[in-house]
Amino acid sequence: MTLVSRQAEERDLDALHEIIQGYAEQGIMLPRSKEMLKYSLVDFVVVEDDGRLIGCGSLCQLGQDLVEIRSLGITDGYKGRGIGRMLVEKLEEVARTKQIPKIMALTYEVGFFEKVGYEVVPKEIFPEKVWKDCIHCKKQHCCDEIAVLKRLA
Repeated sequence: MTLVSRQAEERDLDALHEIIQGYAEQGIMLPRSKEMLKYSLVDFVVVEDDGRLIGCGSLCQLGQDLVEIRSLGITDGYKGRGIGRMLVEKLEEVARTKQIPKIMALTYEVGFFEKVGYEVVPKEIFPEKVWKDCIHCKKQHCCDEIAVLKRLA
């Protein structure tokens, strides 16, 4: 297994869409059209194994000092191999480069995020998130995701 993390490119669109759609069909992630993905490709990082895209994640700027990890997904058969950690570390590196001190996520995988240094926090401390995305979500009034936050050094 030869894993490489890198910035997403246009050639990744189909594989990105497939990963995200798989999670969206399970109700775990918001769906994204290929057109939406193409528009936000600059925000994505990917991990590939010998040229095959097996994981993705993106950053969404919510404020001057806050970004959100979004669309974090791994192809079946590759979970539990450190790929999620690799993606999160790459996204944190991008946030640090942009001098953004806080990174958050809404997740069902709290244990994973705690292992990589995040802490559970109340969702209500992120009004930026609520107004940017939650108003479009079918779970808006019954959200069961947990908010996590990490302050970057």
